[in-house]
Amino acid sequence: MIYFSDAEIDALLLEDAYRGDLTTHVLGLYGKQAKMIFKRKDAGVVAGIDVAAAVLRKLHLNPQVLVAEGQQAHAGGVIMQVCGDAVALHQGWKVAQCILEWCCGVAQYMHEMRQNAIAVNPSAVILCTRKSIPYTRKLATQAILSGGGGIHRQGLSETVLVFSNHRRLLNDPNDFNAIVKQFRQHAPENKMTIEADNWAQFLQILPAKPDIIQLDKFSLDEVKRALILLKQQNSPCTLSVAGGINKDNIAEYAALGINLFITSAPYYAPPQDIKVVIEPCD
Repeated sequence: MIYFSDAEIDALLLEDAYRGDLTTHVLGLYGKQAKMIFKRKDAGVVAGIDVAAAVLRKLHLNPQVLVAEGQQAHAGGVIMQVCGDAVALHQGWKVAQCILEWCCGVAQYMHEMRQNAIAVNPSAVILCTRKSIPYTRKLATQAILSGGGGIHRQGLSETVLVFSNHRRLLNDPNDFNAIVKQFRQHAPENKMTIEADNWAQFLQILPAKPDIIQLDKFSLDEVKRALILLKQQNSPCTLSVAGGINKDNIAEYAALGINLFITSAPYYAPPQDIKVVIEPCD
């Protein structure tokens, strides 16, 4: 579970109800008690429910979570319900619903992508990049984990990943032995990844033996050739594939024997439909 501070939960609420709810005020719903029910229209992964519940608790409500984070919900099944002050319910309604719809969409895509990969390669691991929609990274992280994926890089401080944009600023951009040696000396606890933009770069990087060579936008044929060469040379390097990897093509790459996939596709998945019903208490 990803921790969200009170300030972050407040920010989610204040974006929608920073001066109250004019409609409930005009209708005079103060003092009324009601029940709010969240249903997942289609069967699938539930994600974001911990954050949605935290939003409701911030409004002094006591939500009951019926399907836990990362678990599967039945089509039309109730995933969360809450009884309480009608004004508070309406203030939390859309905030909680939007969190659930977007997070469930991301998690569902990740789940389906992973299923497609492990169906042909049970060792496949899918990691998501930091190319998330701005200001959604924490929610995205929660959703990706709930969908069975992992995180490639949360931020710049966590891992060593050398791009061509780094190398172009060096005295000798293609001295990969020197690059690897420098990182082995200064960041000995970290695994080192170098990205190859094309086949020629891959051939230059391979002898330097970084921990991981990230193949960016490589074709299936190029990936197959890279795996063969890796085996022929008995290289200790791991290959990852990135760039254009999605749930529709991941099985083709996984079938080649690639175990590590880098993607941002789940972040842009369509949201899932979460129906919300508010009705009088029994």
